[in-house]
Amino acid sequence: MGDIDDIAKEKRVVFVTVGTTSFDALVRAVDTPEVKNGLFKKGYTDILIQMGRGSYIPTRATAENGSPALDYFTFSSSIADYLKSASLVNSHAGSGSIFETLRLGKPLIVVVNEDLMDNHQSELAEELAERKHLYCARPQTLYKTISDMDPGSLVPYQPGDAKPVAKLIYRYLGFPEE
Repeated sequence: MGDIDDIAKEKRVVFVTVGTTSFDALVRAVDTPEVKNGLFKKGYTDILIQMGRGSYIPTRATAENGSPALDYFTFSSSIADYLKSASLVNSHAGSGSIFETLRLGKPLIVVVNEDLMDNHQSELAEELAERKHLYCARPQTLYKTISDMDPGSLVPYQPGDAKPVAKLIYRYLGFPEE
């Protein structure tokens, strides 16, 4: 009898992380009514933004008609618990954030920071998106990515076996094989 009520009240949190840098374009994009409404339509009830060194301050809000609650903070000694409790992660394109989220099996939208020079991060995000492990967006395409996404269609990421590479390096360096 209470099951439907419990499901209806279940929090579905979108955790947004920019890492230790500044990525105001991502924080601004998430803070738009369009993106917040898009997330709400997909069933997300709360947005928590880790905004790093950014100067743009998002608007704190409680859940209202067609919009999830929104809160933010600058830094935390560890974001692991936030990632674990998230229903969806929206991240900058840092490899640490990407692979930590994928290892947890969380749906992930990686937003590429186009202001970075020599943006090798975009190559990683685009390759993993092509393999259907995550979604890749830019700040200006975030709403469309959210609207089009189907988290159930993502392919779980399986980390590779590093032992053959390690053996090759050991052999090359002249170390005895284990």
